[in-house]
Amino acid sequence: MQRRQFLVASGLGFAGMSFGKPASVKSAPQTQSAPGRKTAKSTILFFLCGGASHLDMWDMKPHAPSNYRGMFSPIQTSAPGVQLCEHLPMLAKQAHHLAVINSVGATVNTNDHHAGYYYNLTGHIPDQSFITLGNNRTPMPDDWPYMGSVVASRRPSHKSLPNAISLPHMPSRAPYTRPGQFAARIGVEHDPMYIQGTREEPLKLRGPAMSLEGDVTADRLTERMSLLKQLDTARRHYDSFAEVTTMNRHQERALSLLLSSESTSAFDLEQESQATMERYGKTINGMSLLVARRLVEAEVPFITVFWKGDLNKLGKKCKSAGSWDTHGNNFNCLKENLLPEFDRAYSALIEDLNDRGLLDETLVMVTSEMGRKPKIGDPRSGGISGAGRDHWTHCLTDVLAGGGIKGGQTFGASDRYGEYPLNSPVTPADVTHTVYHAMGIDDLIAYDKLERPYHLLDDSKPLTALF
Repeated sequence: MQRRQFLVASGLGFAGMSFGKPASVKSAPQTQSAPGRKTAKSTILFFLCGGASHLDMWDMKPHAPSNYRGMFSPIQTSAPGVQLCEHLPMLAKQAHHLAVINSVGATVNTNDHHAGYYYNLTGHIPDQSFITLGNNRTPMPDDWPYMGSVVASRRPSHKSLPNAISLPHMPSRAPYTRPGQFAARIGVEHDPMYIQGTREEPLKLRGPAMSLEGDVTADRLTERMSLLKQLDTARRHYDSFAEVTTMNRHQERALSLLLSSESTSAFDLEQESQATMERYGKTINGMSLLVARRLVEAEVPFITVFWKGDLNKLGKKCKSAGSWDTHGNNFNCLKENLLPEFDRAYSALIEDLNDRGLLDETLVMVTSEMGRKPKIGDPRSGGISGAGRDHWTHCLTDVLAGGGIKGGQTFGASDRYGEYPLNSPVTPADVTHTVYHAMGIDDLIAYDKLERPYHLLDDSKPLTALF
């Protein structure tokens, strides 16, 4: 087996030591849920990369002036308390499972993607470095941890897979990797494993290097690992304990991935029926959500699907990088491309989880790094005539389903233009805390290298009214 493949299998090839540091020798306690409260076993986070328009999907303003409300109309759904865009007809039939939070105030100091990712993925307000460095503000070892990494650190290790898995790509294109998607200060061993996929071959979602090649059998690999452990013993006297422990955990994870049939079967979409794949849509995003459902069945605690855009098809059309960053031609890009793919895939996930009896024990969350500017017309795409919506971090919508959430409700409200939260305002910290609450994670104390305790999410509260 090639050395490069071994490193990739451990997660180092994608997550990398440069994005974090080894955890403290003293680990945080495994969190148990409060007695009598049923908690979610897994979370699926569906992140709409680019900044999805809250006004044109969830929080429509049909009575606002035309230069705010746009071209779309709301439609009735399966829940009297939820209205959705007319271009989400499949999801409208699943609205009785949804809790739509229309009052998320996520203002960041740069009003851009990097800071928006960080705030909505970690629950922490971006610091001054996001202004100073701009797009060069890539992940740092002392960043606050990604919510998925926090969940991963608080659950017992999965018997064969990592506790956190992200797919089908790592946002954004190197070297401008988005901050907020790594474990950072709580230890690189809690970084997600990244599964790569392409729009051209959406069925080929595979874990990295999770197969043995050539004449390397499982027995020979085990023998090599035994030899490696003997060599490690000789050098431990010269290394810091935390760093050795971290590397050993990566090696153990790599060996588990390579020796377990469950590691590969979870990603094998050929085991699914054609009807199921058609229901999700045979796109990279649809198939990623189908894999996410399979990982829930495999009892992986946290799965993230980062929407993968189509630069070749939508870059010029939408004045964007191919995802939800609709600086130009906002309404046609949504109506013709983004919303149909999202509607089919996301509604299929909710329906499929419910039909399999998994929705009650699986929290599904949809968010983005920002909303879109309520007033139509982005100067970068021709102003009003370009029909685009610019960045807008001051208000966005998050959607929760399953995991003990009471469906068929809308929580909070924005003002008449959708510019700022008005009723029951919340922050990304509150929403992140709600994810932890749903997963039964109530102890948010971690420890630094000097074994000093610190709180992972101060100044926040879970939205218990949603449950």
